[in-house]
Amino acid sequence: MIADRIAAKFPTRFQQHYVRTKVKTDPLYDAVYQRVQGRDEPLLDVGCGMGLLALYLRERGHSAPIRGLDHDAQKVATARALGVECDLGDAREFPPWPGAVLLLDLLHYFDDATQAALLARAAEHASMVIIREAVRDDSWRYRATYMQESFARAIGWLKAERLNFPQRETIVAPFSAFEHEIVPLMGRTPFNNYLFVFRRVTAG
Repeated sequence: MIADRIAAKFPTRFQQHYVRTKVKTDPLYDAVYQRVQGRDEPLLDVGCGMGLLALYLRERGHSAPIRGLDHDAQKVATARALGVECDLGDAREFPPWPGAVLLLDLLHYFDDATQAALLARAAEHASMVIIREAVRDDSWRYRATYMQESFARAIGWLKAERLNFPQRETIVAPFSAFEHEIVPLMGRTPFNNYLFVFRRVTAG
Protein backbone atom coordinates (compact mmCIF):
# COMPACT_ATOMS: atom_id res chain seq x y z
CA MET A 1 0.00 0.00 0.00
CA ILE A 2 1.08 3.55 -0.63
CA ALA A 3 1.00 4.40 3.09
CA ASP A 4 3.41 1.55 3.87
CA ARG A 5 5.78 2.49 1.06
CA ILE A 6 5.99 6.10 2.22
CA ALA A 7 6.26 5.18 5.91
CA ALA A 8 9.17 2.85 5.17
CA LYS A 9 11.23 5.83 4.00
CA PHE A 10 11.26 7.41 7.47
CA PRO A 11 14.05 6.57 9.93
CA THR A 12 12.22 6.13 13.25
CA ARG A 13 9.37 3.86 14.32
CA PHE A 14 7.44 6.82 15.68
CA GLN A 15 7.65 8.63 12.34
CA GLN A 16 6.75 5.47 10.44
CA HIS A 17 3.67 4.89 12.61
CA TYR A 18 2.65 8.54 12.34
CA VAL A 19 3.04 8.61 8.55
CA ARG A 20 1.28 5.30 8.00
CA THR A 21 -1.68 6.33 10.15
CA LYS A 22 -1.83 9.83 8.67
CA VAL A 23 -1.90 8.68 5.05
CA LYS A 24 -4.47 5.96 5.75
CA THR A 25 -6.91 8.10 7.73
CA ASP A 26 -6.51 11.66 6.47
CA PRO A 27 -8.31 12.41 3.18
CA LEU A 28 -6.12 15.48 2.57
CA TYR A 29 -3.47 13.72 0.53
CA ASP A 30 -5.75 12.22 -2.09
CA ALA A 31 -7.82 15.42 -2.17
CA VAL A 32 -4.76 17.49 -3.06
CA TYR A 33 -3.57 14.93 -5.59
CA GLN A 34 -6.93 14.94 -7.34
CA ARG A 35 -6.69 18.71 -7.78
CA VAL A 36 -3.08 19.00 -8.92
CA GLN A 37 -2.73 15.91 -11.09
CA GLY A 38 -2.15 16.74 -14.72
CA ARG A 39 -1.03 20.30 -13.92
CA ASP A 40 2.59 21.17 -14.62
CA GLU A 41 2.81 24.37 -12.57
CA PRO A 42 5.29 24.43 -9.65
CA LEU A 43 3.83 23.76 -6.23
CA LEU A 44 4.81 25.51 -2.99
CA ASP A 45 3.83 23.73 0.23
CA VAL A 46 3.97 26.38 2.96
CA GLY A 47 4.37 24.66 6.33
CA CYS A 48 5.43 21.38 4.74
CA GLY A 49 6.66 19.68 7.91
CA MET A 50 8.55 16.48 7.10
CA GLY A 51 7.61 16.68 3.42
CA LEU A 52 4.92 14.03 3.62
CA LEU A 53 2.65 15.58 1.01
CA ALA A 54 5.49 15.89 -1.50
CA LEU A 55 6.41 12.25 -0.95
CA TYR A 56 2.78 11.23 -1.42
CA LEU A 57 2.41 13.19 -4.65
CA ARG A 58 5.63 11.72 -6.02
CA GLU A 59 4.45 8.23 -5.09
CA ARG A 60 1.28 8.90 -7.09
CA GLY A 61 3.33 10.02 -10.10
CA HIS A 62 2.96 13.79 -9.88
CA SER A 63 6.05 15.14 -11.64
CA ALA A 64 5.71 18.94 -11.46
CA PRO A 65 8.25 20.81 -9.29
CA ILE A 66 7.44 20.76 -5.58
CA ARG A 67 9.07 22.96 -2.98
CA GLY A 68 8.43 23.08 0.75
CA LEU A 69 8.90 25.72 3.43
CA ASP A 70 8.85 25.16 7.17
CA HIS A 71 10.19 26.82 10.32
CA ASP A 72 10.97 23.57 12.17
CA ALA A 73 14.64 22.78 11.50
CA GLN A 74 14.32 19.15 12.55
CA LYS A 75 11.39 18.49 10.23
CA VAL A 76 13.13 20.31 7.37
CA ALA A 77 16.20 18.12 7.90
CA THR A 78 14.03 15.02 7.73
CA ALA A 79 12.35 16.22 4.53
CA ARG A 80 15.69 16.98 2.89
CA ALA A 81 17.10 13.60 3.88
CA LEU A 82 14.15 12.01 2.06
CA GLY A 83 14.81 14.00 -1.12
CA VAL A 84 12.20 16.73 -0.68
CA GLU A 85 13.27 20.22 -1.74
CA CYS A 86 12.54 22.17 1.43
CA ASP A 87 13.66 25.55 2.75
CA LEU A 88 13.96 26.52 6.38
CA GLY A 89 12.05 29.75 6.87
CA ASP A 90 9.08 31.66 8.19
CA ALA A 91 5.73 30.97 6.53
CA ARG A 92 4.95 34.66 6.83
CA GLU A 93 7.74 35.35 4.35
CA PHE A 94 7.03 32.82 1.63
CA PRO A 95 8.09 34.08 -1.81
CA PRO A 96 5.78 35.32 -4.56
CA TRP A 97 4.67 32.14 -6.29
CA PRO A 98 3.06 31.99 -9.74
CA GLY A 99 2.01 28.35 -9.49
CA ALA A 100 0.02 26.45 -6.88
CA VAL A 101 0.30 27.50 -3.24
CA LEU A 102 -0.71 25.12 -0.47
CA LEU A 103 -1.61 26.41 2.99
CA LEU A 104 -2.55 23.22 4.80
CA ASP A 105 -3.44 23.24 8.50
CA LEU A 106 -1.45 26.45 8.86
CA LEU A 107 -3.57 29.58 9.23
CA HIS A 108 -4.74 28.86 12.77
CA TYR A 109 -1.23 29.34 14.16
CA PHE A 110 -1.31 33.08 13.36
CA ASP A 111 -3.22 36.12 14.53
CA ASP A 112 -5.93 37.75 12.43
CA ALA A 113 -3.64 40.28 10.75
CA THR A 114 -1.09 37.65 9.78
CA GLN A 115 -3.77 35.33 8.43
CA ALA A 116 -5.02 38.15 6.21
CA ALA A 117 -1.50 38.90 5.01
CA LEU A 118 -0.79 35.24 4.17
CA LEU A 119 -4.03 34.89 2.22
CA ALA A 120 -3.43 38.15 0.36
CA ARG A 121 0.10 37.09 -0.58
CA ALA A 122 -1.14 33.77 -1.92
CA ALA A 123 -3.93 35.47 -3.90
CA GLU A 124 -1.62 38.06 -5.41
CA HIS A 125 0.44 35.75 -7.64
CA ALA A 126 -0.79 32.15 -7.47
CA SER A 127 -2.74 30.44 -10.22
CA MET A 128 -4.28 28.09 -7.67
CA VAL A 129 -4.45 28.14 -3.87
CA ILE A 130 -5.39 25.08 -1.83
CA ILE A 131 -6.16 25.56 1.84
CA ARG A 132 -7.12 22.96 4.40
CA GLU A 133 -8.32 24.50 7.63
CA ALA A 134 -10.51 23.71 10.59
CA VAL A 135 -12.99 26.55 10.62
CA ARG A 136 -14.23 28.17 13.80
CA ASP A 137 -17.91 27.49 14.46
CA ASP A 138 -20.19 26.05 17.16
CA SER A 139 -19.77 22.38 16.23
CA TRP A 140 -18.43 19.57 18.43
CA ARG A 141 -15.90 18.92 15.68
CA TYR A 142 -14.42 22.36 16.19
CA ARG A 143 -14.07 21.72 19.92
CA ALA A 144 -12.39 18.35 19.24
CA THR A 145 -10.01 20.02 16.81
CA TYR A 146 -9.04 22.65 19.34
CA MET A 147 -8.35 20.02 22.01
CA GLN A 148 -6.18 17.93 19.67
CA GLU A 149 -4.14 20.91 18.53
CA SER A 150 -3.66 22.06 22.12
CA PHE A 151 -2.33 18.62 23.05
CA ALA A 152 0.06 18.58 20.07
CA ARG A 153 1.46 21.93 21.18
CA ALA A 154 1.77 20.75 24.79
CA ILE A 155 3.93 17.76 23.87
CA GLY A 156 6.09 19.81 21.48
CA TRP A 157 5.07 18.10 18.24
CA LEU A 158 3.78 21.45 16.97
CA LYS A 159 5.83 24.56 17.59
CA ALA A 160 3.21 27.30 17.52
CA GLU A 161 2.65 30.44 19.56
CA ARG A 162 -1.16 30.37 19.47
CA LEU A 163 -4.31 28.73 18.17
CA ASN A 164 -6.59 31.09 16.25
CA PHE A 165 -8.92 29.19 13.94
CA PRO A 166 -10.42 31.41 11.22
CA GLN A 167 -14.02 31.58 10.12
CA ARG A 168 -14.93 30.55 6.60
CA GLU A 169 -15.54 34.15 5.49
CA THR A 170 -11.99 35.13 6.45
CA ILE A 171 -10.52 32.49 4.17
CA VAL A 172 -12.72 33.28 1.18
CA ALA A 173 -12.47 37.08 1.31
CA PRO A 174 -9.21 37.66 -0.67
CA PHE A 175 -10.16 35.37 -3.56
CA SER A 176 -12.78 37.30 -5.49
CA ALA A 177 -10.78 36.79 -8.71
CA PHE A 178 -10.82 33.00 -8.28
CA GLU A 179 -13.28 30.20 -8.79
CA HIS A 180 -14.21 28.66 -5.44
CA GLU A 181 -14.50 25.04 -4.38
CA ILE A 182 -15.25 24.41 -0.69
CA VAL A 183 -15.85 20.86 0.54
CA PRO A 184 -15.90 19.14 3.94
CA LEU A 185 -12.75 17.12 4.49
CA MET A 186 -13.26 15.25 7.74
CA GLY A 187 -12.70 11.74 6.46
CA ARG A 188 -12.36 9.28 9.35
CA THR A 189 -11.28 12.02 11.73
CA PRO A 190 -13.33 14.01 14.26
CA PHE A 191 -11.86 17.31 13.10
CA ASN A 192 -13.72 20.27 11.63
CA ASN A 193 -11.68 20.35 8.45
CA TYR A 194 -12.68 21.89 5.13
CA LEU A 195 -10.83 22.06 1.83
CA PHE A 196 -10.81 25.40 0.05
CA VAL A 197 -9.65 25.38 -3.56
CA PHE A 198 -9.29 28.67 -5.41
CA ARG A 199 -8.49 28.67 -9.14
CA ARG A 200 -7.69 31.95 -10.80
CA VAL A 201 -10.13 32.97 -13.51
CA THR A 202 -8.26 33.83 -16.70
CA ALA A 203 -9.51 36.02 -19.53
CA GLY A 204 -11.10 34.08 -22.33
